[in-house]
Amino acid sequence: MSTDALPAGWPEGTSRIVLAEVDNTLNEAVRRFDSLQGPTWILALHQTAARGRRGRAWSHPAGNFAATLVLPGPMPPATAALRSFVASLALHDAFADATGRPGSFALKWPNDVLLNGGKVAGMLLETLGPHGTALSIGIGVNLAQAPDAGALEAGAVRPVSLLSETGASVSPADFLDLLAVAYARHEAQFIAYGFAPIRAAWLARAARLGEVITARLPAEEITGRFDTVDEQGQLVLSTPQGLRRIAAADVYF
Repeated sequence: MSTDALPAGWPEGTSRIVLAEVDNTLNEAVRRFDSLQGPTWILALHQTAARGRRGRAWSHPAGNFAATLVLPGPMPPATAALRSFVASLALHDAFADATGRPGSFALKWPNDVLLNGGKVAGMLLETLGPHGTALSIGIGVNLAQAPDAGALEAGAVRPVSLLSETGASVSPADFLDLLAVAYARHEAQFIAYGFAPIRAAWLARAARLGEVITARLPAEEITGRFDTVDEQGQLVLSTPQGLRRIAAADVYF
């Protein structure tokens, strides 16, 4: 574990833990939670059992980014869920800073970042701590390598890497420095002004806004025009049966 001095510009009041190897940073957040004094980033240079949404495996090739931000809270569940939009904007800013190409990136509801139409990053939010009032945000980024596309579900967005698409070579530690600063900036805005400016900024960067998409839920698929994201962070689709508001789903283009 690295306990080096925090880099210049690191957000005040936020801790930073760098690990050579761990099963996954979300599990590490649970193990360390009782000892954390405030917001903490946990970065792993290698994960042996990375995971994504709905228990899916997440590939972690060498040189890619895997970190979890722990927000001790307490915070209401509805507010916690909106942190996915805060983190998405922070990722977008970090990518723009790393490449100088903000227009190449788009945000895919609910938790992905696209680069030239391919998936370059994803995240997973989990509650933790007493009564589930704290939050961990696990983030994976294909900095150096994209995982094998052969294992993807039909219709899933192809994976891409930052290096292959832009030529930008960024280490996980350097990317964390960019991401932590960007997250702190958007978190401060969220706390001061609520979700409205975060929502507006997210929609300005949204992938396929105004186009027909499909939301896949456990018991049904809903196809419609992606109209907006509402004040609760729900996906709003215009369908032949009327507007549908969707709290959680996998989205396919």
